[in-house]
Amino acid sequence: MKYFHPLALPCFLTSSLLLVTPCSLAANQTNTDINEKRAYTYLKQLASPTEGIGAREAGTEKEQQTASYIKTMFEKFGYQVTEQNFSFKSGKMEGESKNIIAQWGDSTKPTIILGAHYDSTAMKTGSMGATDNGAGVAAMLAIAEALTTQLPKNYNIRFVAFGAEEIGLKGSNHYVSDLSARNEIGNIAAMINFDTIAGGDKVYVHSAHSTPYKRCKSDEYNSDTSMRNALLSASINVLGEDNKYVIHPDYAGYPEGVTGSWSDHASFACAGVPIAYVESTNFSINGKDGFDGYSQSTKEKLWTCYDQKNATACDKKTEKNWGNIWHTQFDRLDQLNEIFPGRVKQQLDNNVDVLIELLTNPDKYLSLK
Repeated sequence: MKYFHPLALPCFLTSSLLLVTPCSLAANQTNTDINEKRAYTYLKQLASPTEGIGAREAGTEKEQQTASYIKTMFEKFGYQVTEQNFSFKSGKMEGESKNIIAQWGDSTKPTIILGAHYDSTAMKTGSMGATDNGAGVAAMLAIAEALTTQLPKNYNIRFVAFGAEEIGLKGSNHYVSDLSARNEIGNIAAMINFDTIAGGDKVYVHSAHSTPYKRCKSDEYNSDTSMRNALLSASINVLGEDNKYVIHPDYAGYPEGVTGSWSDHASFACAGVPIAYVESTNFSINGKDGFDGYSQSTKEKLWTCYDQKNATACDKKTEKNWGNIWHTQFDRLDQLNEIFPGRVKQQLDNNVDVLIELLTNPDKYLSLK
């Protein structure tokens, strides 16, 4: 495949998506500036029902359209792209989906994977999947674009867009199973999961839970904190102490800095790969099931009634919304920008900056396996 500098791309129109890329860039802009501006553009192309695709539920034509869009973007940046098709069953639902895998580097070197699922859910509530997980995919694309001119020497970087996450982590399960079947799992140095990285009150970074997830074999499970700590260090260097990633404190069922098995990182942790999971939420809220991070914000509009003093619902029996964004009518750009002016773009930009720092300088933050 011929490779070319991504900044020299002509404007293009994808007829099936009716999406246009930006085509004029100031010569003196830095890569980071360019990719910050493009990350939010990619988010609109993914999650806006008027300017892009909108809801992208597993097994639907819109999910297929999204996979094609992601593949096209990776190819435009110059990556070697592979489609990994799979069938899935979830309850009474059966369908087809695919993972999109992009790489530009030496796959024999220790590989760091940045992954994000591209399907959405809860379309019937009005959700367009802007934070869950358009933001994660948009940031991943912007990071991939920047890294074409800044690849590290001692690591291989791979990007994976997972399909059908919302119905049981189908894409990541399939991807990890395939790696294991081909005896390639041992070459994966770490996996970073971008899921709901913008919208919530704070941006956290987690490691896998210290207790193996129920579906894992305990002798293979990996709860190493090295990638979490690396991302924390990178966030301090890029964003400063005041805006760095947050490590949540101890809560019942969730020791300091660990997360549950509800996203694509779980498949990797079960296979023995160190993981880090970046998400925006608010662990300090006493939500419907305690301090578990499922309540993303204290904003009044996201609650029937929020008790600021006690950081919980005024009345737990009558509360309907629980500060939730994902899987609700609030997970769409028009709602998010009205409730949190400027927040989504800022968090998106910050995540792009932090990952560019880490992935262009992994030796600075990690030790080779």
